[in-house]
Amino acid sequence: MHHSILDQPYSLNQSQIDFYKKNAFIKLKEVLDGDTIAYYNRVISTKVDELNQQSIPLEKRDTYGKAFLQLFNLWREDPQIQTLIFSKRLAQLAADLMEVEGVRLYHDQALFKEAGGGITPWHADQYYWPLATSKTITAWIPLQATPLEMGPLEFSAGSQQVLTGRELSISDTSENVIEKNLRVNDFPHIIEAFDLGEVSFHSGWIFHRAGANTTQEMRKVMTVIYMDKDITLKAPENEGQQNDWETWCPGVPMGSVVNSPINPVLYEH
Repeated sequence: MHHSILDQPYSLNQSQIDFYKKNAFIKLKEVLDGDTIAYYNRVISTKVDELNQQSIPLEKRDTYGKAFLQLFNLWREDPQIQTLIFSKRLAQLAADLMEVEGVRLYHDQALFKEAGGGITPWHADQYYWPLATSKTITAWIPLQATPLEMGPLEFSAGSQQVLTGRELSISDTSENVIEKNLRVNDFPHIIEAFDLGEVSFHSGWIFHRAGANTTQEMRKVMTVIYMDKDITLKAPENEGQQNDWETWCPGVPMGSVVNSPINPVLYEH
């Protein structure tokens, strides 16, 4: 089933591009319509159910394990999901917000926060990525309206400049250390619900978190991580980056453009 909205451009104005440049995130209304979201809610839920390996009960997991079920690169598992992940509408938004000529796919990721699931601790995504510049951006696509009780994404606006905490993986430590430092620095902490069809975009180094899901429903989110089409691979600085190199940039030599067969260009001006 083809959803034509996925190929239609979403027009940004200059003030939105400026907002993103300053704050390293933006929330945009009506990026997708209700029918498209309902359709992908079904398709992605089916695939997550099929592929989910998490068998440990919620209460026995660590903080990271309680935060969400996560599955990666579903575009390779299902041609319908690929249509969403390869959407020109989303990829053009990514390129326009980063003010680059074009974007490639780094990887996709389903983040399903279970009923009763815990917080997602403060972190910066790019800790995990062996990429040479900060021209990275994640589309966070809720597959339902997401009220505060479900644990929507929260942002520390402008915190992409902060170095303290970048060296931490997602954990109780990252939650506490980053929280304390952000409070001292007085960055605005944005905690807002997501309307149906609203999508956020955030850069690789902005600090962000999510609250617990205190509802009886699964908080279903699909994410797509984009990078500048000319970004190169840097020497990994931690185990996460080494693992990501092997997993998401297979065979790409250090210093080369990240153009493996699973990092296609999704949009070019």
